[in-house]
Amino acid sequence: MDDSSMRKKHETQNGSSLLTSSQSTEEQSGKATVLQKEVGLVSGISLIVGTMIGSGIFISPKAVLLYTGAVGPCLLVWAACGVLATVGALCYVELGTMITKSGGEYPYLMEAYGSIMAYLYSWTTAMVLKPSSFAIISLSFAEYASTPFYPGCSPPLVVTKCLAAAAILAIVLVNCLSVKLANYVQNVFTAAKLLIILVIVGAGIVLLAQGKTENLLNSFEGGTTTFGAIGLAFYNGLWAYDGWNQLNFITEELKDPYRNMPLSILIGIPLVSVCYVMVNVAYFTVITTTELLQSPAVAVTFGDRVLHPMSWIVPLFVVFSTFGSANGSCFTAGRLTYVAGREGHTVKILSCISLRHLTPSPALIFNGILAIFYIIPADINTLINYFSFAQWVFYGLTALALIVMRFTRKEQPRPVKVPIVLAFLMVVVSCYLVLAPIIDKPDLEYLYCTIFIFSGLLLYYPFVYHKVSWAQKFMSPITMHLQLLMEVVPPEKIK
Repeated sequence: MDDSSMRKKHETQNGSSLLTSSQSTEEQSGKATVLQKEVGLVSGISLIVGTMIGSGIFISPKAVLLYTGAVGPCLLVWAACGVLATVGALCYVELGTMITKSGGEYPYLMEAYGSIMAYLYSWTTAMVLKPSSFAIISLSFAEYASTPFYPGCSPPLVVTKCLAAAAILAIVLVNCLSVKLANYVQNVFTAAKLLIILVIVGAGIVLLAQGKTENLLNSFEGGTTTFGAIGLAFYNGLWAYDGWNQLNFITEELKDPYRNMPLSILIGIPLVSVCYVMVNVAYFTVITTTELLQSPAVAVTFGDRVLHPMSWIVPLFVVFSTFGSANGSCFTAGRLTYVAGREGHTVKILSCISLRHLTPSPALIFNGILAIFYIIPADINTLINYFSFAQWVFYGLTALALIVMRFTRKEQPRPVKVPIVLAFLMVVVSCYLVLAPIIDKPDLEYLYCTIFIFSGLLLYYPFVYHKVSWAQKFMSPITMHLQLLMEVVPPEKIK
């Protein structure tokens, strides 16, 4: 479509200039300009498994062991994190089948608490949580991809940062071009990561059968039981499990969500939980606790000791794993930003859809740009703690929203209804994970995070609530020209 034909579709809506999406069905090959339902059961499982199994299992074992102090508590934390992820996902199944809107926690917070809470979530998640997660995974990808080229030392930071930025650009491009292509990439890389998990677990079982159990004896000696340390151990373990709520970000693109959402979760999350515990057991068959804490890349160290001379397959498949996880993170992050823009909580351009590819390309590009900025600090542990603190605030509020709507939305159909005790458990655990590290070790990063969350109100009242006219007049020509440049339009309203 050329610029002149798009300009003919110009109209003024609420004081802002937007090009409309009122094309004929013939021009769009029979498809309306909305996100299409192209994610089935296999792709749903791949999205959950592929996003969860990424950098976490190759980074977090060191941090979980550091905060637990011994092998036994470490393995218990990994198992408990799997149970908690399953409980949280089941709560989200009820919410996702009751409110069939994309955007993750955003529509649930909107329904339960109103516009302000939903806005603070979208502000925090779109600006910090999702892009920082994308950046962390991409840095992990870059670290594993570059490590074989620098034997005996760590890769230079400039190399890992540039490689991570290149990965982000490639993933954003794939997701902007096609939903089907992004799903295909996700399925392929999920298969690759399950293969390397199977190799590591298989090698571990063989070693256990050969009697390599020295590191598993007296496994609870020296364990840490302090209030804050256990909380930080869960932070890092749950970082590896993060992704259990990914389907709720793309509910509008799920085929038969009432069937495929619960099935994907009940298959995907237990599979990941078993893999994680078994991988950690495999690590401890040949790596002592001291060696594991000193290893820059735990999976690579394991491969060097067990799979030589085929040890090169471990970093190769870990690269595949982290790339697939980053792809899943990008896929869902764009949907949150898109939905927030559609509700008027971000600038309108972020709610637009590509005319050619029917993808939320402005939202995807925006997330990618922020992720590149978050690469600059390159302090992965600080980013994980910062990410986890804010994320679990909203996980707890979302679980509470399920309880609230049992009373305020009694008449609303619930195709899937979970025991309310699960929601109460999620609220209690969320409060613990938010408060325990702060009480035990009150770092300034938690204060910065809290200030950032509430700083969104400085933008909410003038630009969202009051809709000041000068801001709309300023943004109108910018929005129109960006639409023309990217060939994007607002989504059609399907009646």
